[in-house]
Amino acid sequence: MIASLNFVIFQVISPLDPVKMFAKNPQISVEHQEAMARLWGLDQPLSTRYFKYIVNMFTLNFGISFMKQVPVVYEMLPRLRNTLLLLSLSLTFNMAVGLLVGVLAASRRGTKVDAFAMSAGLFTWGAPIFYIQLLFVFFLANPSFLMLFPRTGMTSLPPPTDPIAYAADLAYHMALPLLTLVVAQFGWWAMYIRNMMLDVLTEDYITTARAVGINERKVLFGHAFRATLPPFVTMVALIIPTLLTGSILTEYIFSWPGTGQWFLFSVENGDYPAAQALLFLYAILMVGGSFVVDLAYGYLDPRIRVGVRR
Repeated sequence: MIASLNFVIFQVISPLDPVKMFAKNPQISVEHQEAMARLWGLDQPLSTRYFKYIVNMFTLNFGISFMKQVPVVYEMLPRLRNTLLLLSLSLTFNMAVGLLVGVLAASRRGTKVDAFAMSAGLFTWGAPIFYIQLLFVFFLANPSFLMLFPRTGMTSLPPPTDPIAYAADLAYHMALPLLTLVVAQFGWWAMYIRNMMLDVLTEDYITTARAVGINERKVLFGHAFRATLPPFVTMVALIIPTLLTGSILTEYIFSWPGTGQWFLFSVENGDYPAAQALLFLYAILMVGGSFVVDLAYGYLDPRIRVGVRR
């Protein structure tokens, strides 16, 4: 179903648009347009194109890029690596910061710490990601204000040849987009963790653990947080679509050479095979993430494993 909808979307846009967009010259002859359509297979019946599209998607071949005239997968893999690097680090830091802030706010319920943490989380979560990113660019990557971070790119030009210097340069360029993603999304994690922890902290076994003198840190992380692990894992699956869609604007704003920036470029220039491949890949990642979460539930919650065996 997802693959079919992905195909229909780009047919509605009009399959002959790429010919006109790549020709650039509005006076191009009809013969030349027809030759380009034959080269890209746009003159074939819709059923034939659909069959080829399905075969390409499910064999992970993805077809030929209109723009580069090379297999889409060759263009995708290096960009996918860059996107996964940024998003995996963003997810890791978001979980770590959100977890610590959420547990701290729950353990200090009703105090100024709780109010400040939740206010900051609510503001950053409610504000659009691109708004926060533009603010950070203005204040931290602006020669007229503070130039603490590079404005765009993944590395310096030319990039350093030494591996250590290259890693340091990469981290320096990634710091600002990564920081903005963490600031924009940690609030969702923090508020969710806080609410779950408040429910768990009222349970009788938590009261008993405190009564027998167990260290408060162990009560929070060893008992209370452990009970929130199943819904915490669900949060990971729910945040994957947000991370993928957020990466498109993030990569565009910071000129990060990933799949998000490439997707916008492909749509703008009518490179439908590349855009279709990326949407299909995003769908696989979302569905795959949900499947992994379902498997993890059985590991984290023994009651589910017992229910399955029945």
